[in-house]
Amino acid sequence: MDQSILFKPLKMGDIELPNRICMAALTRQRCETEDLVPNDIMIEYYGLRAEAGFILTECVPISERSLAFPREPGIYTKEQVKGWKKVVDNIHSKGGRILAQVWHAGRASLSTLQNGLEIWGPSPIKIRGIHRRGLTEHEIPHEMTIEEIQEVIKQFKQAAENCKEAGFDGVELHGAHGYIIDQFLRDSSNKRTDEYGGSVENRSKLCLQVIDEFINVFGRGRVGIKISPVGRLNDQCDSDPLKLYTYLIKELEKKQIAFIEVKDDNDPENLFDFGYPSSKDQIPDLFEVFRPLFSGVLIANNQYTPTTAIEGIEKGRFDAVTFGRLFISNPDLVERIRQGYELNTNWDVDTFYTKGVKGYLDYPLYSSQQK
Repeated sequence: MDQSILFKPLKMGDIELPNRICMAALTRQRCETEDLVPNDIMIEYYGLRAEAGFILTECVPISERSLAFPREPGIYTKEQVKGWKKVVDNIHSKGGRILAQVWHAGRASLSTLQNGLEIWGPSPIKIRGIHRRGLTEHEIPHEMTIEEIQEVIKQFKQAAENCKEAGFDGVELHGAHGYIIDQFLRDSSNKRTDEYGGSVENRSKLCLQVIDEFINVFGRGRVGIKISPVGRLNDQCDSDPLKLYTYLIKELEKKQIAFIEVKDDNDPENLFDFGYPSSKDQIPDLFEVFRPLFSGVLIANNQYTPTTAIEGIEKGRFDAVTFGRLFISNPDLVERIRQGYELNTNWDVDTFYTKGVKGYLDYPLYSSQQK
């Protein structure tokens, strides 16, 4: 396998990437204080992976109401900004690049995770099934008013300003996986009849307005988005994802943002008993459809290996890949691929979302195993 293409530099908007082996946003829930400030073990964890083309942080909430999981680090207080600055400064001291994945959970939260605050969403439709971390049923969200939508847009802008203050190299809007942007985009969760519902143009409005605010803060060359057009997580489906995402990506192309990260879902029919079609039944090949629509950097995500990453880049389907679990169990993933070393695939799922260093800082570097 000729892995040299993975080490071909890539200009992503205003950011120069030394390689195309990028780190996906990975929820790890290691904040153990109520202020949700990034801590010392997070500084070390991210620093160990600084050689990545770029690092995406775990999703950072923009307000107390936007939390979805316990112990997730925020970006809405001054202390949180100071905490993230320590993470960012450490990455930069090692020559790395780090972008914040910014989000709002919307209906995919629980009031108990938000100090009793009411859950918000585009429509009063709850997610079927059990909350991913709360071990309880989801709640029926409050249908957001126009004024509340504008409040959230302002919070996204403030979050971007906070990210800039912390020194991040850019921001990615989390528009995937059934969180608030995705909830407004797809018609299984958005039944509104006002300017934010109905047509694909209206359902895309919130997403594009937030992107505009990010551009106003960072400039278009440091802004990106993650989308999951055919994923079923958090009870999501659109009746015509090809029409919806063709429109959205064409609008993002007009704005000339730096990158789009595409979750290449392959969910089976009737996953979670939701009654939805399979991912591939809706759009068999996401990159065949979306690559011609976007001239910026297109990033593939979801269970890629170095081999499949090389194949896709060589064929021009996408430009880079975000690796998730491989970066959990291989802090030195870039060096392992460069040297052809064996990759550690023995990640510990039971410690993905727990407290402390176990399963977080105890994966050895390849070089240390050879001594």
